[in-house]
Formats: sequence, structure tokens, C-alpha cells
Amino acid sequence: VQLQASGGGLVQAGGSLRLSCAASGSIIGIKAMRWYRQAPGEEREWVSSIIANGSDNYADSVKGRFTISGDRAKKTVYLQMNSLEPRDTAVYYCNIYTVYRDYWGQGTLVTVSS
Repeated sequence: VQLQASGGGLVQAGGSLRLSCAASGSIIGIKAMRWYRQAPGEEREWVSSIIANGSDNYADSVKGRFTISGDRAKKTVYLQMNSLEPRDTAVYYCNIYTVYRDYWGQGTLVTVSS
């Protein structure tokens, strides 16, 4: 199984990006699909999750600006990022959490210029 993240890039502050993450291969028992990010020199941090019943959660730092969506059947998760700020600059990683294990994507770089 591989998770392929895409959609990162360079954007000016106030702009938007949409990240996508698609999984290849068979994944069963999906409990949640999540996004994390890691800024240079910092620890990886959780950004957002969407769980099996469709409810979503966000870190306070992105609440109101980011929207997660996902399709469990298609094993795809998205992150719509609006009103981007320089502090959002990071490598963004997708994650699919199942009853058996975690799956991680390779990361996509988001750079927000001021």
C-alpha cells in the first residue's frame, strides 16, 4: 500500500491550496484519515482528522481556514487550505489510520510567502 500526496507548492499569504492524498492497494478497517505537518526544525504536528462517521476535527491553528474531506471507499483524503499564512509553511503528510496499522504518505511541501 502506498499513499501519494500532491497539491503542495508556493503560494502567497492569503492564498489557497488543495492537497490530495490517494492510496493504492487494499486497505481495510479505516477508522480515520488525517493530515499532519512538519515545519523546518519542528516536531510533526496533527492538523486535521476525518473519522469513519464523517465528523471532522481541526487543530486550533487552522480551524476556520482548513477543511478536510475524504472518501473511504476511494481511499482518498483532501485538505482545502484557505487564507494561508507564512506559519503554515511545512511538509504536509497524509495518514490513514486503520484497526491494524497506520499508513503514511511521503509528504508534500507547502510554502507560504509573506
